[in-house]
Amino acid sequence: MIVLSNPTIIANEINVIHSLFEEGLQLFHVRKPDYSIKEMISFIAQINPEFRQQLVLHSHHELIENFKINRIHFTEEKRKKYNLEKYKNRDIHLSTSTHSITDFNALAPEFEYAFLSPVYPSISKENYFPETDLLEAIKNRTNTATKLIALGGINAENIEKTLTAGFDNIALLGTIWNTENTIKNFKSCQEIVLSYLQ
Repeated sequence: MIVLSNPTIIANEINVIHSLFEEGLQLFHVRKPDYSIKEMISFIAQINPEFRQQLVLHSHHELIENFKINRIHFTEEKRKKYNLEKYKNRDIHLSTSTHSITDFNALAPEFEYAFLSPVYPSISKENYFPETDLLEAIKNRTNTATKLIALGGINAENIEKTLTAGFDNIALLGTIWNTENTIKNFKSCQEIVLSYLQ
């Protein structure tokens, strides 16, 4: 299971991130689109080094060397402009974002997994709704080299339906950060995912 950071500052955020890892979080996407490189350095530096291998950087990819991070994420826009050759034959895990099954199917095999979103109306972004029924659309999946991760409006009530439809795993954002029950929500979702994927 994957959790994305809130795009803006959240009170007690670093402590929450540590708690999520301690509860068994697999991967944490550091998505802070407006952070300067200085702000990003300060943010990552506060995260316990033992969890660095589970961090995925969405921006300021050059910091992977400084912090010994080996995972980077490309937005759809960056993926289309970027030459992935520089990451070939290096121990770096690549992921990306997609918004249609057609784009997902066309991904290069270098991508370990990709988000497909929004599956449901977003919890964190107002007025951000699916334009197509992605649960139906993934019946046309042909790319099996890249894991397909559901993002957008995912919560404990719809995880099972999402995985049954054919997604390989889920990613959480609003369910984690738009609540006072962050850890409780995480554990509820984790329990469902683990029982389904076992």
